[in-house]
Amino acid sequence: MDVRRALELARDADVDLVEVAPNSDPPVCRILDYGKLRYLTSKKERESKKGQKSNDLREVRFRPNIGTHDLDSKTRKVRELILDGSKVKLTVRFRGREAAHQQLGLVVLKRVADELKDEVKLEKAPALEGRALSMILIPSTSSPQKPDRPEKAQQKTADTAGQSIEDLANAQT
Repeated sequence: MDVRRALELARDADVDLVEVAPNSDPPVCRILDYGKLRYLTSKKERESKKGQKSNDLREVRFRPNIGTHDLDSKTRKVRELILDGSKVKLTVRFRGREAAHQQLGLVVLKRVADELKDEVKLEKAPALEGRALSMILIPSTSSPQKPDRPEKAQQKTADTAGQSIEDLANAQT
């Protein structure tokens, strides 16, 4: 069909003339409502993204002189994030003169890693990044899926997940 005739038909129907296959010989065009097409394709993209699970890097921050209860509650939060399948970056931030006592930050990270050694693997060992000491933990492949009660997660053990964290503890002492 001639391009002018196709444009006239599109105007008469109050829709758009859309080139579908520009590389074919001759190029292929369709008469349709372009706004509706864009809406439907974006809707399909949103639906497909719903099924995907994003594997985000989540960060939990600590202080070198954190209290016992605060450390326990943040450790529980890290456990929840790990069981959801996210990578978790543990960061100990130092302010002022705290930077002179980086071993305190290492003790905090080691304590959290020891409590979670059954559920996590160490992806990145503790390293100093400016005024922060950080390490990255990932879910172990044999870790249980989200349990009904926290007691079940503590009872199950994974032999392979704890090895790398124990190596960290041996290397730092």
